[in-house]
Amino acid sequence: MKFYLSILFCLVVHGVFAQPDSLYIQKKAKPEKEIVPVWEQKNKAGLDLNEVSFVNWSSGGSNSISAILNLASSLSYTYKDFIWNNTLNTRYGINQQESQPLKKTDDLFEVNSTLGYKKSESSKWYYSARFNFKTQFANGYSYPDTSKPISKFLAPGYMFFGGGMEYGKNIKELSFYFSPLTYKATFVLDETLANAGAFGVTPAVYDADGNLIKKGDNVREELGILITNSYEMEVLKNIKVKSTASLYTDYLNSFGNIDVDWEIYFDFKVNNFVKASLGSHLKYDNDVKNQVVINEEEDEYEQRGAKVQWRQLLGIGVVVDF
Repeated sequence: MKFYLSILFCLVVHGVFAQPDSLYIQKKAKPEKEIVPVWEQKNKAGLDLNEVSFVNWSSGGSNSISAILNLASSLSYTYKDFIWNNTLNTRYGINQQESQPLKKTDDLFEVNSTLGYKKSESSKWYYSARFNFKTQFANGYSYPDTSKPISKFLAPGYMFFGGGMEYGKNIKELSFYFSPLTYKATFVLDETLANAGAFGVTPAVYDADGNLIKKGDNVREELGILITNSYEMEVLKNIKVKSTASLYTDYLNSFGNIDVDWEIYFDFKVNNFVKASLGSHLKYDNDVKNQVVINEEEDEYEQRGAKVQWRQLLGIGVVVDF
């Protein structure tokens, strides 16, 4: 009897001391989830077409065709609590009406880059630094007059660079960004437009006889507050909306005058290749003054206050993701 009790006691003691070791081995053997850097790239190209044609149409009208080519590319990097998002957006549109010169309807070259870091995985607030650069490809005119361009490549060009805080549960779909210190530069690298003081740069100085004394500035610099909001969501099946808005005011020059830039686009998906789009772009810049013709023969203009600028887009076309 004592023999069996001794064996039972040894088994119990062995189990008590062996169990922690076995648990330790199991915990140690369980591999931890490895966090690796993630690169993600998306590209999208689209072509929107609109055409109107008349044959013996009693109400009258002129044949016309218009097209807008757009290319968007994004590259993002994610590692632990660090993100780096980069986007490139380009658009160019033309319109041809019967017996009229070719007109430009859309023109954009834009680069965005955002660095963000958050303290913990559960946090929705990022410490962010943001860079934005925007200009156009070709000359712009006040149609039907095509003798004198009113805008060119890098005339204007806009650059924003600053740091602040950004909020977003899913930063790629919804974000709010606030920067108390953002540098803004307006480039007007065309001498004629710079001398005229276009887009808010300091104009040239002339004497009483019209001789040039001092050239106009090519760059206007500002330092102020920038607030942006962007979101992208599917409101209904096959209907997506994307909106980006920015508000900027300069500390030193007319603080409180707010520059507004708001774009909103609806994409209606027909199938994987065909889509329709409806868009709106509203702008207001206190430095971009409205010019009114005083004497057309003498080519004399008068600058007046800034006005709200608005552009609307409706089209159907093809889109390719790659």
